[in-house]
Amino acid sequence: MAHSILVVDDDPHIRDVVRFAFEKTGMLISTAQDGKEALRQFDRNVHELVVLDIGMPEMDGLEVCREIRKTADTPILFLSARDEEIDRILGLEIGGDDYVTKPFSPRELVARVNAILRRARTAAPAAPKAMSHGGLTIDPDGRSVAFQDKPVSLTALEFDILKTLLARPGFVFTRELILDAAYSGNIHVADRTIDSHVRNIRAKMAAAGCESAIETVHGVGFRLGRCEALR
Repeated sequence: MAHSILVVDDDPHIRDVVRFAFEKTGMLISTAQDGKEALRQFDRNVHELVVLDIGMPEMDGLEVCREIRKTADTPILFLSARDEEIDRILGLEIGGDDYVTKPFSPRELVARVNAILRRARTAAPAAPKAMSHGGLTIDPDGRSVAFQDKPVSLTALEFDILKTLLARPGFVFTRELILDAAYSGNIHVADRTIDSHVRNIRAKMAAAGCESAIETVHGVGFRLGRCEALR
């Protein structure tokens, strides 16, 4: 079945380039020229991924992402004309799954989108029905997370990172190991990308009442925390 992608950019040339690149691979593409039109078109039951420009007039891509994340965990890949770290980190922390800077290679964009889609649909067949540690529970089959029975909404990549840590409690994962496990071979991902996703997971778990969801081991990487209730 062909993947359905929503492409949002105020530049008609960019929309045409992206549409052509994706349609060559058999994907079904719908487009929007601004944030408001994107929200009108977006359907969590239809669109499997959103390619979202950050720098749009009236409603920018970050605001569109915030609105989508209120109701859906559909993967989002940001596009931006600016290669500024604050944009990259902010985009990932509010729920983006990847980030590509303009000008970009259409082939690389397709490769990144395919990698995100693989992560979103792949579940480990031998995974147990439930994994738990402290108050944290993960259902690998249902791809759901809860802390003390309170649901925690994570993006597909955030889920994969947390599941990777939970699979080996006490083990310290380097950023490279997390990239290999969670990104399924994706390329050109900076270490700071992992740090941004870890911060995002911590914030969401803390909002659910969880203390020390992920611990930093300075100079090495990350490991699962105690996952105990906040005092």
